[in-house]
Amino acid sequence: MMKTVVVIITLANFSEVHSMMKALSTAASGMSAQETYVSTISNNIANVNTVGFKRGRTEIDDLGYETIQEPGARSSSSTTYNVGTQIGSGARVSAIRKEFTAGSPQITNNPFDLMVNGEGFFGIIMPNGELKFTRDGSFNVDAQGVLVNKQGYKIYPGFNFPPNTSSVMIAENGKAEAFVKGQTEPTSVGQIPVFTFVNSVGLKSQGANLYQVSLSSGQPVQSIAGENNAGAIMQGALEASNVSPMTEMTDLIRAQRAYEMNSKVMGVADQMMQTINNIR
Repeated sequence: MMKTVVVIITLANFSEVHSMMKALSTAASGMSAQETYVSTISNNIANVNTVGFKRGRTEIDDLGYETIQEPGARSSSSTTYNVGTQIGSGARVSAIRKEFTAGSPQITNNPFDLMVNGEGFFGIIMPNGELKFTRDGSFNVDAQGVLVNKQGYKIYPGFNFPPNTSSVMIAENGKAEAFVKGQTEPTSVGQIPVFTFVNSVGLKSQGANLYQVSLSSGQPVQSIAGENNAGAIMQGALEASNVSPMTEMTDLIRAQRAYEMNSKVMGVADQMMQTINNIR
């Protein structure tokens, strides 16, 4: 009889320990998800003053479920369970979504500072000829009079301002004109296009305020600024980041509390396992 009792207790202990181990892994997945959440918030706050930066939003999904009782299963020959019994296994980060809401204009009065007032991106020609995209319009001209970004990459499709240019006029549709000393009429330099995407959220961040085309974003659609849903160009202004410090701090507190609660769950599960192991 004593042996039978020992076997029953051992099996019960095993079941309880298994449940506590599952609770530990579930809480650990929650802590991992909150760590990523905090990392995203940290990156948003770090870029609060980055021109054209778009905040990231962490999206979390629940993991798979262990179904103990299927909803709608037979509870008797003539009735069914109205509610099932499913035990979740935690959470995971499914995506970090870029929010392409507009940032507020920062007036600089620099003629080469440009802002896309609406949807769309400027095209940037990389040294290898690849085309990348940006919302950062803090441009300037190099020693040859070529319009470039901060890294010295050319603005698509390439713009050369003549020597002795005294002033520059860039219209809302992207048409650029240079006023040269000694000339009464402006010189046309070209027209800056704006690129849009079917799914801007699918663009891949490359750093240096640049985005790269991906299979998810679709191919860029080149448009005249202000037409075909493309934003107009504002000269003498830059787009501030769309990060709200108050929103980020609120999210940070929420993530911290969630992390603490998951940590407490791990502590409770550990204490319960210790209690079960002490049963003799």
